[in-house]
Formats: sequence, structure tokens, C-alpha cells
Amino acid sequence: MPQLKHAVITGGQGDLAQAIAEELGSLGYLVDAPGRKELDVTSSEQVSAYMVDRPGITLLVNCAGITRDRSVARLTEGDWDAVLDTNLTGAFRCARQVVRQMLQSRTPGHLIQIGSFASLAGDRGQAAYAAAKAGLIGLTRSLAREVGARGIRSNCVLPGFLETKMTADLPESILEKARINHCLGRFTTAKDTARFISNLDSLTGISGQVFNLDSRITT
Repeated sequence: MPQLKHAVITGGQGDLAQAIAEELGSLGYLVDAPGRKELDVTSSEQVSAYMVDRPGITLLVNCAGITRDRSVARLTEGDWDAVLDTNLTGAFRCARQVVRQMLQSRTPGHLIQIGSFASLAGDRGQAAYAAAKAGLIGLTRSLAREVGARGIRSNCVLPGFLETKMTADLPESILEKARINHCLGRFTTAKDTARFISNLDSLTGISGQVFNLDSRITT
């Protein structure tokens, strides 16, 4: 009998996480998509306890994230620390625990970090967010090298500009400016991103890669 695929998606209350959970669930995955009340990724103790209670994880999607957008001159150390602790260190905590469990059980698996185009472009007012997401690319590639021989894959997905709760309050002028930067003149969707992630998980020969899912181009 084939092994049941078991996915854990952090930041489970977000629109993207919910779209991923719905897509994977429709494909027969056992899916856990905890929100912050269930899994606070800034707590090593909570991360360890949550993951240990879920043996047999085959896919981890690190989707938990926050923003504190402001210029560097106005960015406080508290804001910086909060963004890095959630978006980067939180992903590290989850990946570390899940990798330990996969290695112990000798179970092949897949780690997917949800990155951002900001990590490539360095958008104005997003220094902390861009730095954290750039760190995820380094984490992705190091993990791929470290655990690939044990059948564990590691990839990073940059979903692109999504119209979700996180961007719902942006003025139309900002949205239109963002569209102009897309070669296709439109945004990708959470549903399309979820479909990409399910397809990526099914392709067992891909690891250490970064995938940009919209039509923006940067050098």
C-alpha cells in the first residue's frame, strides 16, 4: 500500500495556506494547517511539540509570515526582530524539527519555503521582509545539499503578488502600479500557486530550486 502523504502548512489561517490545504486535501493528502494559536512558529517548544505529535510528515510548507513595512530610517529593531523571527527563524525551527523526524524515521520528504519576489527585487519599505525572504533561499539550498542523499527535498516558491487579506487594504493606485511591473499585466492567484505546489511535490527529482510564479522579471 502506498504511503499516505501528510502535509503540514504553517500560517494556516492565511488565504494562500488555505488554498494549498484545499488543493492537497482534494488530492488525498492528510493536511494540518495550524494557525498561530495552534502553532506559534516563534516558539521552539511549540514547534517541537506540534511536530512530534504528527509523526509521518512527508511535506512541510512554511507559509507563516508577517510584515512590518516601513523605510529603514523608521524601522525599529523590534519590528526587524519580529519579521525575521517569524518569517525566517520560524521556518528554520519548523524545518529543523521535521528534518529530524524524517531522518529518524528514514522517511523521504519535501520541505517547501514560501518566499517572495521582494527577496530578489529588494522593494522599498520592505527591508526586513526582503531580508527574511532572501534568507529562506539560502536555507532552502543548504537543506537541499545536507539532506538530499537521504531522499529529502527542499525548494522555495515565490508566489508572486497575490490579492489576499494581506494586500486587501492597499489602494488601487498601488495595485495598478504593481500590475504594470508584470509582463502579463495581471497577478497570479493563490489557487494557481497551490496547484503549482502540489505538482512540485509530485516531481521527486527536483530540489534546491527557487521558483518565481508571476511575470515580473529582475536581473
